Amino acid sequence: MIVRPRPSLLRLLFVVRGTILPRVLPHVVGIAALACLVVWATKQTDLRLPVATPAPLSLLGIALSIFLGFRNNASYDRWWEARKVWGALLIELREYSHEAITQLDDGRAELPLAGRQAARRLVHRNIAFAHALAAHLRGHDAGEDISRFVPEPERSRVLASGNRPNALLREHTGELAALRREGRLSDITWSALNERVHALMGVLCACERIRFTPVPFTYTVLLHRTAYLFCLLLPFGLAEALGWFTPVLSAMIAYTFFGLDRLSDELEEPFGDAPNDLPLLAMARTAEMNLLEALGEPQPEPLRPVDFILP
Repeated sequence: MIVRPRPSLLRLLFVVRGTILPRVLPHVVGIAALACLVVWATKQTDLRLPVATPAPLSLLGIALSIFLGFRNNASYDRWWEARKVWGALLIELREYSHEAITQLDDGRAELPLAGRQAARRLVHRNIAFAHALAAHLRGHDAGEDISRFVPEPERSRVLASGNRPNALLREHTGELAALRREGRLSDITWSALNERVHALMGVLCACERIRFTPVPFTYTVLLHRTAYLFCLLLPFGLAEALGWFTPVLSAMIAYTFFGLDRLSDELEEPFGDAPNDLPLLAMARTAEMNLLEALGEPQPEPLRPVDFILP
């Protein structure tokens, strides 16, 4: 995710780092070069353009603008839903961990040391879940992070699973049941903690729904083709009316349409590695810091933006 202070109005016009410009610049330059060629041809030859007036292109441009707006809103809805789901994840991890520490590490249990160890295992497993979920959604390997917080033989079972976040929740359920059988959790406490596990499962399923349900491919292809066709035809409709100002206006319109198109591509996949995607690694690190603080253990440093991009 792009994280940077808002520049002044003048710098805002020329800022490049952290914007969509580097990813659409080759296409914009191509449209400008085509516009220069069209203008030169109309002035140096008797070329008769297939589109002599901008009026037909104006109608297509209005329709394309509305279409781009709808797609951008749909993509942003996916991005914002993913952010809300990860916000709910942080809430559930904190509440689950705080309840586990309060119920198992309060000094009133018959075996206080065993209670502290059980609370520590539950909290560490929550940290591993945050890292495992981020890696699961991005297609990365979080084996190292999981190994730091999950001991053997549980570690082997989790790492061998095809869905590591789900395996960690399965371990949660099994340990809570064991603590209940041993009498270290009352039925009410067990039910409350088990509800937290169910909430974490809901977060996992919501993230998988967003991650593995893409925007229909036909919808995306239709918009790409229309945007490129419009920008390619634009110089032919403006050349006779605007002359050498045609490349400038064509580049500005192409930057707007191509930029919105590319931005929508990034927002519709909120769990990816693109600059505008969610900072999953930073949020997982935040969860780790909060939960280790609750245990009174040393905390790592928060992740910092690199070139204004928070991973």
